[in-house]
Amino acid sequence: MGSAVAESILTRPRQPDINGSMINHDATHQLTALRAGTLTAQELMAETLDRIDAVNPAINAIVALRDRDTLLDEAARATPGPLQGLPMAIKDLAETAGIVTSYGSPAFRDHVPTADCPMVARLRRAGAVIIGKTNTPEFGLGSHSYNPVYGVTRNPYDHTRSAGGSSGGAGAALATRMVALADGSDMMGSLRNPAGWNNVFGFRPSYGLVAGGGPGDLFLSQLSTDGPMARSIRDLELLLSILSEHDPRHPHSNGPYRPEAQGRKLRIGWLSDWGGAYATEPGVLDLCKGALRVLEGLGHSVTTLAPPFSAEALWSAWTTLRSWTIAGKLEPLLRHAPEMVKPELRWEIEQGLARTGAEIQRASAIRSDWFRATASMEVDILALPSAQLFAFDADWSWPKEIAGTTMDTYHRWMEVVVPASLTGLPALCVPAGFGPSGTPMGLQLVGHRGQDATVLNLGREYEAAVDWISQAPAGDGNSSSI
Repeated sequence: MGSAVAESILTRPRQPDINGSMINHDATHQLTALRAGTLTAQELMAETLDRIDAVNPAINAIVALRDRDTLLDEAARATPGPLQGLPMAIKDLAETAGIVTSYGSPAFRDHVPTADCPMVARLRRAGAVIIGKTNTPEFGLGSHSYNPVYGVTRNPYDHTRSAGGSSGGAGAALATRMVALADGSDMMGSLRNPAGWNNVFGFRPSYGLVAGGGPGDLFLSQLSTDGPMARSIRDLELLLSILSEHDPRHPHSNGPYRPEAQGRKLRIGWLSDWGGAYATEPGVLDLCKGALRVLEGLGHSVTTLAPPFSAEALWSAWTTLRSWTIAGKLEPLLRHAPEMVKPELRWEIEQGLARTGAEIQRASAIRSDWFRATASMEVDILALPSAQLFAFDADWSWPKEIAGTTMDTYHRWMEVVVPASLTGLPALCVPAGFGPSGTPMGLQLVGHRGQDATVLNLGREYEAAVDWISQAPAGDGNSSSI
């Protein structure tokens, strides 16, 4: 499970202690205290559950929460390992034994798996204590976490706004210190968008570094991956070292993650709004450019790039491959329980079923051309906003326009994440500050395939130079993080 790497991360020099509740610190700090015996797993669990009781009713990030006495008992008997005794909640798209896994769908409202998916199994073997689930939209579709089973997850910085998605519950739980580590999954920005909107870090690894599992195709579809979310880069690396355990049953598995020493200064290409192709709310680009100035101050070079590829070609390839993938997985639900299928999912399935073999081939050819284009770029990192607008009204299904431009699909407002997703590039979302309404925004740092450690090292330098993470949501009972 990458335990040797995890052990080395846990023994790195710690940042100075900060007074206050232990759950206001990052996971690495908590685990160090557990190992030193200055904190017991039961004490940490009790603090965690107290925080959930106090904060979650207004946020609705944690769902399917398990019984307190049972969790305290499990904490006392936690499996030895790099996460021994750490409370974690699993995104409600991942099969988790003994806990309702609803996918946010009424069709699975009472679904209790008898076995863990591979990702959850890795976490349990590492010693994590699973307390429940984090909220998500139905089947993870849409970057706004609401569903008919559990309702809406709200932004910790403004409860009238969305927490993003589909890992919105995870992002909000991290921001409010209800958990210190969270798993996310990312097809179309599903961990990058909520990381940006909740002022935390989210990392989409190179495709294959975190091997998915379960029945069905493992060769053709390469659009989605699991990844870590956290309040520090060292925590991202810790969780990634566990999630990236090599799986010989998966044809693309290439883990485990191996950290690297800080390297050379990097060349960063700023893609802004892709030459105007991506409608963007005023203020978003300014915050991202401010984050890039921080990186320039650290000695990295930043160059504004002209659009390196047709945005419309990328969008065409993406929507073709995405709908085809979704239809292949969820068409049986539409066939057997059409009344349980929300309009956006119905549309995706119907689009996917209508695709021809020739269309799939053309889309994959565009994907290949884009990969070749990125591989030949004379920059090490591409930079883009993590979303095209600030967190929108939590009562909306999705934004219908941005800066006067109509969104023609339920997900067009997240087009900015497609360049990394389409070819499985590693993409780190770092906090970039707060917009005029007081909600956060993030910056994507996208690397070459397999250069995950390079991207995370850059994030670590940035983290040391800014202090966004310490700006916790008001009213959640804390004022510090790590």
